[in-house]
Amino acid sequence: MTLIKTKLGWLRLIGLLEGISLLLLLFIAVPLKYWWNIPEGSKLIGTIHGALFLLFVINTLSVGVEYNWKFRQTTWKVLIACMIPFGTFYIDRKILSKMIDKDHLNQ
Repeated sequence: MTLIKTKLGWLRLIGLLEGISLLLLLFIAVPLKYWWNIPEGSKLIGTIHGALFLLFVINTLSVGVEYNWKFRQTTWKVLIACMIPFGTFYIDRKILSKMIDKDHLNQ
């Protein structure tokens, strides 16, 4: 898979996984915990989501440095996106996917 051969590709993959884990946490694990008193899902998915969130933030900063992103123009948008449900999907489509296309053209 050519997507994960670059740091930007890894960021996109981690963003996808982080976004899915956030949705699972919000729409499945949390309702199970509070409506049916089943906390195990939130513990497991919460831990996975936390790890993916940290990986996303670290990788965003790393890619931002490598690609010379201007913080006010790009980096903060990508960082904020991971805190909003569906945000990583939106930012992938509007910013990251366009960068990966340019990256492949330059190779």
